[in-house]
Amino acid sequence: MEKDIGKIKKNDQSDVIIRIDDFGGRKGLTIREFVTSERYTGFTKSGVRILSTDFPKFKEMINSITDEDMEEIEQPAEEPKEQLPKDQETLNQGAEKSKEDLPDY
Repeated sequence: MEKDIGKIKKNDQSDVIIRIDDFGGRKGLTIREFVTSERYTGFTKSGVRILSTDFPKFKEMINSITDEDMEEIEQPAEEPKEQLPKDQETLNQGAEKSKEDLPDY
């Protein structure tokens, strides 16, 4: 049993498809990328599957997001980035919460 819920255009060749399906005898929500190109048309490996048993937690997390959380922030013009050595790592400057700070649903 498959039921397509909807799709979101990612770019000219890709859409994100949301569907309810039954994979391996277990019902769940699948969110995957679907590509249409000359070389390949179909689902990619990119995506996530939420089992039906975890769906209430997922729904609660999604519903906790407010419109204000998703508002675009005007970014200042970027300065040219200096080249870093290939083996040098940088800190993730945009992370506001570490994994330890995330609520467990």
